[in-house]
This record gives sequence, C-alpha cells and structure tokens, in this order.
Amino acid sequence: MCPTIRRDQLESLRRSVQQAIPVNALLGAIGALVAFQAGQGRAGLAWFAVSSVVNLTRIGLCRAPCPGLALPEVAPPEQARAAARSVDRHLRLATLAAFLSGVVWALVALLCEGYTSPQTLFYLVVLCGITAGAVTHGMAYAAIPASFIAPPLLTVAGCLIWAGGFDRACLAVTVLLYLAALLRSAVETERGFRRTSRLKNEATALAQARQEAHAGASALADEMRRRATHDGLTGLMNRAGFAQAAEQRLLAPGPAPCLMLLDLDGFKSVNDVYGHSTGDRVLVEVARRLRRSLPPEALAARFGGDEFAVLYDPCAAPPLAGSQPAGSQPADLAAALIRAVVEPFETFDAGRLGVSVGLCHAHGPSLTQMLSCADEALYAAKAAGRNRFRVFDEGLRGRLEMRRDSERDLSHALAERGLEVWFQPIFAEGGGRVAGLEALVRWRHPVHGWVPPGEIVAAAARAGLTESLLRFILEQVCAAMQALRAAGIPDIRVAMNVSPREMAQIPVDEIVLDRLRALGLPPCLLEIEITEETALDIEAVQGKLLALSRAGIGVALDDFGIGYSSLASLRQLRAGRVKIDRSLVTGLSTSDDKRGLVQAVLGLGRALGLEVVAEGVETAEDLATLRALGCPFLQGYHLGRPVPADEALRRVLACRPDAA
Repeated sequence: MCPTIRRDQLESLRRSVQQAIPVNALLGAIGALVAFQAGQGRAGLAWFAVSSVVNLTRIGLCRAPCPGLALPEVAPPEQARAAARSVDRHLRLATLAAFLSGVVWALVALLCEGYTSPQTLFYLVVLCGITAGAVTHGMAYAAIPASFIAPPLLTVAGCLIWAGGFDRACLAVTVLLYLAALLRSAVETERGFRRTSRLKNEATALAQARQEAHAGASALADEMRRRATHDGLTGLMNRAGFAQAAEQRLLAPGPAPCLMLLDLDGFKSVNDVYGHSTGDRVLVEVARRLRRSLPPEALAARFGGDEFAVLYDPCAAPPLAGSQPAGSQPADLAAALIRAVVEPFETFDAGRLGVSVGLCHAHGPSLTQMLSCADEALYAAKAAGRNRFRVFDEGLRGRLEMRRDSERDLSHALAERGLEVWFQPIFAEGGGRVAGLEALVRWRHPVHGWVPPGEIVAAAARAGLTESLLRFILEQVCAAMQALRAAGIPDIRVAMNVSPREMAQIPVDEIVLDRLRALGLPPCLLEIEITEETALDIEAVQGKLLALSRAGIGVALDDFGIGYSSLASLRQLRAGRVKIDRSLVTGLSTSDDKRGLVQAVLGLGRALGLEVVAEGVETAEDLATLRALGCPFLQGYHLGRPVPADEALRRVLACRPDAA
C-alpha cells in the first residue's frame, strides 16, 4: 500500500481513538456503577480498573512519537522505507491495543452472569452503542474496529447460545448478523478512506509538482534574465543590461548623472604573452576592483572585450578620500578607478596593465548620446597616453560633431568629387631632385573645414566606404602616373597610403593590380605605404602585400621608429622602404638622442638594402643634419608642401629640365 495512505490512516486513527476513549471510559464507569448496584461492586471496580489501564495505553500509543509521520514526503529511499516500517509498527500496536480493549469489554459477561441477569438489557445496549461507535470512528483502518468489536459480540452470542432457549438463540443469531454488518461496514469505510486519501495525495502531489514547476520556471526565467543582462565572466552587467538600467536611471528626475567608459591599456599584450586564461583572470580581477571602488548605487558593466562602463550620480555618492566637493567628484572617481586598476596583481603577473577613462557629465541627452560623448573623451584620453582620463568638453564636442558629419557626408563628397588627392614630393640627392610623390587625401568640409586624413579614413570605415575611398584615391594616383608618363618622366614613383584596417578589410591587391592592368600602367611606378598607427596583423596583410610585391609594386613602412616598429615585419611584409617618423626628425639638429636613432635606422637600411626616407623636414638645420648623416631621401614642408595634382606636376617639371 502507498506509504502516504498508511500515514493518513495512522493520523486519522490517532484522532478518532483520542475522541472515542473518553466515551469508552464514561460508559465503562456507568457499567461499573450498574454492577455495583447489582451487588457486583468488587468485580465492577476490577473490570473498570483494567479497562482504564487499557484506555490509557491506547492514548499513550496515539501520542507516542512516530518517525514516519515527522518525515517529509520527499526523502531518501532508505529513510522513506524506515518511515513506512515505523507507521506499520504503530498500526499493529494500535490494533493489538484495540483487541485488548475488546477483550476487556467481552468480560462484561462476568458482570451480568453470562447475559442472564436483569442487567443484561443494559449491557447489550451499551455494547451495541460502543461497537457501532467504534466502527464509525475507525473508518480509516478496519483492523482496529474489527479487533475491538469481535471479542465482546462473539462473547455475547456464545453466552446466549450457552444459556439456551429459542429467544436467546434468535438473539444470538441477531448479534452475529450485527457483527457481520459492522465488519462489512468497517471494510467498506476503509476502502472509501483509502480512495479519498489516494485522490487527496495525488491532488497534493499534482499541486506540489505544479508549484515546483512554477518555481523552477520562475527560477529559470530569472536566471535567463540575469544571463541576458549580465556578463558571464565578470558578473557585471553586459551592454544590454546596462542600457536597460541606465535608461531607467536617466528618466528619473534628479541631478545630472556621470557616464564613464573605461578601456584597458596593454590588455592585448597580456593575452598574447600569458594566454587568454590569464586574460580572463585579469578581467575578473579588474571587475572586482571596480566594484570595490565604486559607490554602492553605481551601475557597472562590461561592454565586451576589455571595455567597461560606469553610470553613477555624483551628488548621491559619498565623497572620496581627499576629494573636493560637488563638481570635481567625477574626476576624483576616475582617478581612483585608474589607481585601482594599476595596482599590482598579487596572484599573477599581468604585466604593465593600465586603463583610460572617458567621462560625460551632463543632464538631458539620451544614453546613446552620452555614450558617444564618453567614447569621444575615451578616444582623446587614449591618444594622450596610458592611465589618463578626459572629461567631454566643448572642444571634444566639436571633434565629435566633425566625426558625425564626416561619416554622414562622406558618401556625398565621394559622389560629387568633394574630395581631392594632393601630392607631396619626395626628394633625393639632399633635396636637389624629385624622386617620387606621395598621394595625400584632402577634404574641405562645408562646415568643419579641412578634415584630417586619418579622420577621413576612419569615417569611411564607419560608413562602410573603405573600398570606395581606396578606389577614388587609386584613380587619382593612376591619373598622376599617366600624366608623368605623358610628360616624359616615367621614373618617378607615386606612393599611396593604405592603413592596416583597409588591408585587412578589402582585397587591396586585387583592386590595385586590376586597375593598373586596365590602364596599362607598370606596377613598378606605384608604391604602397603601410601606416603603423596600430599593431599590424601581419598574417592578415602578408598575403596581399606579397602579391603586390611580386607584381613589382613597392612596399614602404610609414612612421618607422615609433609604435609597432618590428624588424621581423620588414621581411615578412617584403618592405623595400621605411619612412622615419617625423617625431624623430623634428628638432634633429639639437637632439643627440634623435640623431642616434636616425643614424641607427639609416644603418639598418644600408644593412638590409632598404631605402630610407626622412619625413617631416621642417627647418634648414634639420635638413643640413640629415644631409650630413647621409639620408638618401627627404620629405617635408621645408622642401615641398602637398599641392594639387596639376601644381605637383608643374613642380616636378621645373625640377626636371630634361622632361618633355
């Protein structure tokens, strides 16, 4: 039988017995009084004493602790089996106690001379009532009322038959029929109880299962929401969660919030040198330090990679140690975050890790606008060096507006020839002969004026116009090459700048070679200058540069001497020329350190068979120093500024009297 049904039977049995025992005791006391009245006082008192002991035993059994009733429904199998055995043991003891009580009531025959005395009618009525009550109260477990009613009723029938006589025989048969009816009723009521108990337990289990399923679904939904809004590695909010929480914070009335964007400095080298597992540990530790340093109400998120975001209310935040009140708090917090990130790592060596911070402290703009402003400030902070922060101000606002307008208007400028390609000469023989031209893109924006070339390239990348811009510049370069050939100057090489981003994103080699073949121009008159503003992904560009080099196109590394200047890249990228960065050339005549560096690059060029160009020649003193050092190629405003194509051609012709 199901353990839960047995538990219900035992619980119901205990309640019913405790309700029936007082009635049993009261009827027993009345029976003892009747026996006393009939001259059977000593026998009645003894009978009542035995009955009372049995009744107290039954009450004690009902109140005795049962481990099976205290055990929860969901329990380990071994505990569940032990609980079931405990319930069965209590039921058996209760049945034995009921049988003993029935035996005591069977002894009533001794008080009325075997149901032949004048008190027989009284005792028969009491027995009928108490046995019927036993069946009524014992509906949960038929063995209990059966054990109780069988001894007294069988005794009554036996005594009546023993006494003899037709009337007594008929009454004995009636008692036996009554006993059978009571036993049948007990069995039927137990079946009904078990059926009701089963349905109740099934309904309870179903309700509990539904409750558990609902709780599980709710927990799963909460976990899914948490995963959707939080970063799995650091535990901070992710971009989506931060945007949702920040939008709600911005809609609330109150003082202007402060938004910070943080970008780790040197994190790529941590991944490259120590591996991504160490990089992940760095990110987790940085997130912990940010939480430790931020006010409790601040929102912190990892936007992805090594970029983090913070939104907080400076007025609600407690002042930092040593900070000034009110308006300077954002700067104080930014400085505190930088100090926290650059602290040495105790459990592992993360190298020289730093962080740059961009701040936007304003009221009114949307989160998207604040992110753009903070990103512009972050860009300016990283340009200023490591471990810097920059607050978005009017100067940066102008730069941001220029970036937005450049991205928006570049497509129209390309279509309407709003862009130009100017050419700056490269001189040989100490500045006496034009040896080449460098193509430089120029754009005079109708609102912002001259847009820096680097910003033009970046705007093209953001607007998806990288290939269009490259084709436009290439077209102007090819036109200049054709003009030089037509003028009888076929030996001047024209260079065009290509950024590592352009090399990685578009098939530069195919575009350039196809256009040269279409125009019938020799590849040896073109040079591709690779700018090194960022670390080169050599694997991404090596194949394309190899194809260009094999076709005869020259390859030059621009800005050599700063940033990512790798000796390995000179061979891997098949470079034939390097350009000494202008920062090493400017002020060369007055700096022994710069002269040493330039001399080292010149020596490297001679050793590797590379052409060396010194760009950024601004003064006669620097020019004289470069001539003294034996620099073969020179470029700079002191020698010649960038000019439109027509004027550049005239200057070349002026320097080449042998040209047609």
